[in-house]
Amino acid sequence: MTILSSLADIVGQTNVLTGDDVVSRTVGWFDNSPRCAKAIVRPKSTKEVSKVMALCHQNQISIVTLGGATGFVDGATSQEDQIVLSMERMTDIESIDVDNRSIIVQAGVPLQKLHEFAQEHDLHYPVDLGSRGSCTLGGMASTNAGGNEVLRYGMSREQILGLEVVLADGQVVSNLRALLKNNTGYDLKQLFIGSEGTLGIVTKLALRLRPLHSSLSTALVAVDSFKKVVTLLRTLDRNLGGRLSAYEVMWQDHFKFVIDDEQKHKAPLPLDHAFYVLVQAANYHELEAEIFMSSLEQCMENKLIADAAIASSKAQQQALWAIRDDIECLTVGLAPYIGYDVSLPINAMESYIESLKGNIKKKWADAKVIVFGHLGDGNLHLFIHIGPTLSAADKAEVNRLVYAPLKFVDGSISAEHGIGLQKKAYLKYSRTAAEVDLMRQLKNMLDPNKTLNPGIIFD
Repeated sequence: MTILSSLADIVGQTNVLTGDDVVSRTVGWFDNSPRCAKAIVRPKSTKEVSKVMALCHQNQISIVTLGGATGFVDGATSQEDQIVLSMERMTDIESIDVDNRSIIVQAGVPLQKLHEFAQEHDLHYPVDLGSRGSCTLGGMASTNAGGNEVLRYGMSREQILGLEVVLADGQVVSNLRALLKNNTGYDLKQLFIGSEGTLGIVTKLALRLRPLHSSLSTALVAVDSFKKVVTLLRTLDRNLGGRLSAYEVMWQDHFKFVIDDEQKHKAPLPLDHAFYVLVQAANYHELEAEIFMSSLEQCMENKLIADAAIASSKAQQQALWAIRDDIECLTVGLAPYIGYDVSLPINAMESYIESLKGNIKKKWADAKVIVFGHLGDGNLHLFIHIGPTLSAADKAEVNRLVYAPLKFVDGSISAEHGIGLQKKAYLKYSRTAAEVDLMRQLKNMLDPNKTLNPGIIFD
């Protein structure tokens, strides 16, 4: 019996895709090239995942786990001799406990499905990404995804109460107790959160939910210096009593580029300001919306805000967020480009960006460096276009210019997308040799045959 027929016995013949059914799928959101794999296997349960893993372990076949294919660092790129384990059929929301504000879901549940389900119960899952319709909760756990509300609620790690994980040999490790307090030895789930599928495969999650806010207060404000951007953040965070849930900053180049893109977005403010900040607060009482307005007025009086567009309806809120979330505009309009997701102390950002832009334009005079990010949590996104062609040598040089300075400001080469294949050569700028050695030891212990997403994070 062949491996493929054995896999079909586990998940069903129609759930083992080969040949044209594999290459008809693309690598992911940011890579439209055909997928390459021995087969794509689509299990429906943890039990099926366990059997697939055990079979591949016995035959030393590598496994690449696939969620929503929205990753940014080639973390789910597969080769012709590998099995892709797709979570696309594991989309059940298994249970919700309204009183405990917790929910148990399978790993393939899309983020938007969870948002909508929680809202039906007057609850809120406080992680939000532009790719919400496609990204999956298992993938978000495996990369410790962040997004737009980290400032108030933290990253995926802070929302995960428990996990069910299948190890490389098929063993199931399950702790789905939905407890805020559980000090019973090592917190094993932390090993797998952010491990990018290299230590085990997440199949179920117990997640923490929050009360659903009654309304959102949203505004796009113009600010004329980075110093004022920082002061405004601290002022609003204090005045709103910790209710500030998003503080998204767009440098002028980014704002103008998105607005000018085929007039897809109507400009809510003039285009001549240095910075544009999308500010949002989650309200539970009418008085909190009044406090939001009062705080903005005070900041305008104190010259922290140069101009403002305040959303008065849900449609206007969505229009403001559409500007910030229009990643497709960048990926298409800047092609070929290199995208980055870095983290560094706020007080180091201005000099880092100015130096980076200067160094890039010294080498490529017509380069575009687009900068935006969550900022309130120290995270910046960069899209860099240096010209109509992008050689491997050019890309390596841009990578060096972006990553090397982060070492000297205690920054990170990856804020919320992971390492994947793209960033492992630069891990040294954010992790010590002792840390990398310990990670290798964990990998060797949990995946001695190196069959789980091999080559991801380090060779």
